[in-house]
Amino acid sequence: MFRQLDYQERVIATLDTWLDHLKEEKANADEVAILAEKNPEVDIPTPDFTRKAWEKMKENGHLPKSRAEIPFSSREDGCMRPVPNAVLKVPTGGGKTWLAINSISHIMNRYLNRNKGFILWIVPNEAIYSQTLEHFRDRNHIYRQALDSTAAGCVRIMEKNDRLAALDIETNLCVMILMLQAANRQTKETLKMFQDRGNILGFFPDEGEQQVHRAMHKLTPNLEVYDGFLPLIKDSLGNAMRIIRPLIVLDEGHRATTELAFQTLYGFNPCFVLELTATPRDTRFSKIRNSQDRRHANVLVNVTGRDLDKEDMIKMPINLDSRQGNDWKVTLNVAIKKLDELNSYAKKFNADSKNYIRPIMLVQVERTGTEQRGSDHIHAEDVKEWFLRSGIGKAEIAIKTSERNDLKQPENMDLMSPTNRVRIIITKQALQEGWDCPFAYVLCTLAASSNLNSLTQLVGRILRQPNALKTGVKALDECYVISHHASTAKVVEAIKKGLQQDGLDDLMLQVAPEIQSDSTGLSRQIKRRSVFTETPIYLPKVMILENNNPRELDYETDILARIDWRGFDPTALVDSIPENVQVADNQLRKIRLAEDGKTFLEEETVSKSGEFFTFDTVHAVRMISDIVLNPFVGREIVGKMLDGLRRRNFDETKLGRLSDLIIDEIRRGLDNERTHRAERFFKKGVDTGLIQFRLRVDGNNWQMPDSINTNEAEYARQLISKAGSSLERSLFLPIYENEFNSFEREVAIYLDAEDAITWWHRNVARTQYGIQGWKKAKIYPDFIFAFKDNGKASRITVLETKGDHLDNLDTEYKRKLLNFLSDNFEWNKETRVGELELVQENGDIVQCELILMSEWKTKLPQYLRKYGL
Repeated sequence: MFRQLDYQERVIATLDTWLDHLKEEKANADEVAILAEKNPEVDIPTPDFTRKAWEKMKENGHLPKSRAEIPFSSREDGCMRPVPNAVLKVPTGGGKTWLAINSISHIMNRYLNRNKGFILWIVPNEAIYSQTLEHFRDRNHIYRQALDSTAAGCVRIMEKNDRLAALDIETNLCVMILMLQAANRQTKETLKMFQDRGNILGFFPDEGEQQVHRAMHKLTPNLEVYDGFLPLIKDSLGNAMRIIRPLIVLDEGHRATTELAFQTLYGFNPCFVLELTATPRDTRFSKIRNSQDRRHANVLVNVTGRDLDKEDMIKMPINLDSRQGNDWKVTLNVAIKKLDELNSYAKKFNADSKNYIRPIMLVQVERTGTEQRGSDHIHAEDVKEWFLRSGIGKAEIAIKTSERNDLKQPENMDLMSPTNRVRIIITKQALQEGWDCPFAYVLCTLAASSNLNSLTQLVGRILRQPNALKTGVKALDECYVISHHASTAKVVEAIKKGLQQDGLDDLMLQVAPEIQSDSTGLSRQIKRRSVFTETPIYLPKVMILENNNPRELDYETDILARIDWRGFDPTALVDSIPENVQVADNQLRKIRLAEDGKTFLEEETVSKSGEFFTFDTVHAVRMISDIVLNPFVGREIVGKMLDGLRRRNFDETKLGRLSDLIIDEIRRGLDNERTHRAERFFKKGVDTGLIQFRLRVDGNNWQMPDSINTNEAEYARQLISKAGSSLERSLFLPIYENEFNSFEREVAIYLDAEDAITWWHRNVARTQYGIQGWKKAKIYPDFIFAFKDNGKASRITVLETKGDHLDNLDTEYKRKLLNFLSDNFEWNKETRVGELELVQENGDIVQCELILMSEWKTKLPQYLRKYGL
């Protein structure tokens, strides 16, 4: 699920550069400190190595340009020692925790030169605390696995009241999770951290060793001691931290900007502080208005909303439907129809990909309190009653308020579970912090006119993409805001403000096209270069003939529906299931309350009759219905599978126990066979002329648009060549750096430098040119470019690239399809009177190529040379 993304690699690379500078400057500062200690009569100041390392980063252009003029703010611990501090500016949904864990590994190994020690992980609220603790303790979770990898499996996850011994720090990577208010010295919880307690062991000398106490206190002056003639250090967690000098990870760092919070955190004498936030905050700590009286956020990297959007991690655009009527029930009706529409797409997507999504709608109401019902305001219970009358099941609705939390019910806690039925969550503003469910797609705000601030807070809850990956289904890759009786302009501003608070303010807000908005938006057009303004550019589409009339090939209609499964022989699938396959003896269990009313008993539900292990044929047919569309044929295939297994002496009990395995084998076999049959049909169709990949004279081609849209400002940084000059051969100019990932930039710059290239264009997936093959998903080439083939025909190439780690069956399919279509490309020379006639100069050729990322620097030049360049 977690992919190493371009922006994540950039973050870690920048961090590594800074850590190297820190290490070098720290060594220099340590030498100066030794020299000063040896020569006390000479006033030799020890340099602030953190400032010097930061200045090197700034000189070398490694810091965010948006913060170039912001001065560095030094940090000191409770003993006045410099502390390295950096802020990773990462938007909501950008994987801050994952980046922090990866950063810890690099800080420990590259800067601190160890893999054991103490991490103080500070979070802002209870919801994030519980979630972080759960993930870190789960050895199967990617977060814990990454921590285990850092410390060779020696990881201990802790809470503030756990026992802590000095030996634990020496032999483990201890990660203590702490809530922000627990680190604020004024609260009772924090005061407890500095109370003497019996489970802090090995950090402090015995009470009688008074001289050792004195020496330790002199070395670390901010240790808390008991009042008396001689210092006696308290055996407290707070003091232990000051001795340990933890590495602090501060989640939502912008919340810890008060002077008290700052003094408390740095009073723990950290060796390093890493802050994560979507919105860094520079804090003025005096009323005098000058930069010296501000504590600035030391932003090391700036991940933008565009970075997330390019990596398909968020649902964009946001589609706003602003309903101006007075009847809130009409708005709800529109919202529920949108939710049902998304649900139908999700079911189809699940059938095609086995990826489960259950779209959820958040409904923002005006009132939730039990005593507030009956007024003119829209109340949560009124909304729930309307849904129930509309046929929505009670289990599909949850209310989340400060007084009531249906999401805490056991059956509702895991919103992403397929067994969870919640589709609608009614709230006022109780989902503002710490709530995260990527299944949330629709925000229906019935309170926008009276509570725009809550709308601002809620909009971020619908942005996260399930599995941080686009589905390829347009409706499921976007999110929706449906507002009731509120100014469109004000709603748009509230949404933009919400994006800004989540660090996503650089993203474009799209309003549903049927709604008139008084917001101008950020999109603008980029036109072709003047030399190509009047040049028609066509690319072939994969077409199929129907009654001798061509139309675009449709996977479901033209391939899947034409696969005839009658007579399918599942013998190979029958033979694939071994005789001695092992399954759990007890698939079903019953947990009931014991007679004492306190303990739970777990009972097996196996009966001698085997009724709990009956193979459900109807269920099996449903499970393959997305592959075998005809249920009668599906029933025949399942029946043959069972008959074959019975001939191998599989009795009914064994068939029942193996039902999941049998269904999986049937699906696997049918899926493989579907691909083979679809490929055969596709290739035969090309051979017979039923399926065609050709430039046509009847107008059925894909035509390059005259202009494209960009969200970049006119003054944004343009993509430039290695020599620093502007690119010249892009079909559309100007083009902007932020619209390309690092790999695409390299390819674009290379193509632009080739003199024989006439023009090139970076193709936008799902909105521009796509090629349909014998599998469902279209191929969207990354680049399209034109050049002269041996100085004769104009060769237009569509170039698809893949990462090396993705060189799998999907890559092989794309390679086969692109090569096959290239080999079978031809012109359609038949022209009927009155039809569009394409200019065919010297027989233009369309070529399709797939090149792996690591190969492009050698394979792309070879390809160009092959055809005469």
